[in-house]
Amino acid sequence: MVVQNPNNWHWVDKNCIDWARAYFDEKLKNVEAQDDSTTVKLTSVKKVDGDCEVCQRKGKVISLFDMSIEINYESSTGHKGVISIPEVMYDTEPHEYQFNLDERVDEKTRVLIRSKLIPKIRTILEDFGPTLINVHGSDIQVDEDQVMSTFTKGNQNMSHMKPVIKEKTTLNKGNSKSESKSTPLPEYAQKYNISKLNLSTEFNTTAEQLYITLLDPQRVAMWTRSPPGGIEPKVGAEFKLFGGGVEGKILRLVENKEIEMLWRISSWKQGHYVKVTFTFDQGHGETIMNVSMNGVPVGEEELVEENFKDKYFKAIKLTFGFGAVL
Repeated sequence: MVVQNPNNWHWVDKNCIDWARAYFDEKLKNVEAQDDSTTVKLTSVKKVDGDCEVCQRKGKVISLFDMSIEINYESSTGHKGVISIPEVMYDTEPHEYQFNLDERVDEKTRVLIRSKLIPKIRTILEDFGPTLINVHGSDIQVDEDQVMSTFTKGNQNMSHMKPVIKEKTTLNKGNSKSESKSTPLPEYAQKYNISKLNLSTEFNTTAEQLYITLLDPQRVAMWTRSPPGGIEPKVGAEFKLFGGGVEGKILRLVENKEIEMLWRISSWKQGHYVKVTFTFDQGHGETIMNVSMNGVPVGEEELVEENFKDKYFKAIKLTFGFGAVL
């Protein structure tokens, strides 16, 4: 696919519905489950309908799909039927998928499908979105060495982390020498395609004062303008800030030098966190606070960045007089 999109700035999309049909046909066909007396096997994908695309704008790659799937199966009891999945969407949680069976299915087959076959299908569905981006994301972007904008180049470098493809198939094999190695999603950030952010600002105070300001409950209450829950300078401390709008857990502390935590906006999918690392570089009369974030959901980067600049950097400076607000 030839992309005419200087600096990867504009919206570009690629229709991947035919690839999706081939993907599910390869991944689902011959999947089976069995118990002591019965075996059920998926024989073919009857139908995949809907839309499936990968898209990019300003260097960020996302997947958008909304499909329905029907799968033929046969049982050792002699029954043949169809498993229907009415909605397979890009933002569907694995436990939210619905599986409908034909009405004539016998009890032994039904129980086996529900208990052992559907979990295997669910795993294949869960892997689809990340694999879609992994295979097609590079097709809708100008190569990085042709991008002059540092903004879009930065997004292109970190717009998503690619999952490990454990098994080569005819769908993901490639002879291209430029094919990149995939990277697994971190355990704390499994619910979205993710990106990284790096922020920094200067404070007219010491590293010690910034360290205390981020961890001391009384100080945190002042700059967040609400009573914090659970925040303290202790590894393992779980906290809630801004009236419960933000929550997290302290992972690592190096006094006056580094704070590492899991951090999330409460409206995100349950269990998805960003790993945030604060480091402090103290000079003669000022200290640079560096904030490194890994796990930010793709599409939420601007929201997270603006909230950190406003509710952390600006709020701390205004509350304690630690520097000018630009």
